[in-house]
Amino acid sequence: MAGRRTTDEGGEAGLDRAFLALADPVRRALVARLSLGPLTVGELAAPHPISLQAISQHIRVLEEAGLVSRTRDAQRRPVHLEPARLEELTAWIDRYRLAAEQRFRTLDALLATPPAMPTEEPPS
Repeated sequence: MAGRRTTDEGGEAGLDRAFLALADPVRRALVARLSLGPLTVGELAAPHPISLQAISQHIRVLEEAGLVSRTRDAQRRPVHLEPARLEELTAWIDRYRLAAEQRFRTLDALLATPPAMPTEEPPS
């Protein structure tokens, strides 16, 4: 549920929990479908050849990782993607991606610089 986050979700344990949740292909597929809009558990389960209970368990793992939340809409309990949590994961990845890109730009600049020609000194 939204607002049911632990105090450490932004820390290393929270990152571990979120990346571990996304390590499962079914959970990644659920996140991909939820990126199009909120869906019920039944709607999320439809394309998967696994039980509704298994899908509910996957959603529970995603919920505990802070990646999705559920709300109540009359008789429906749609599942929503938590974009802020995904942004936290993206920011963590970007920190290292940007550092690697900076190293490549430095190497590109070094390789684009013509080599210095040795100066010939007259024989003595």
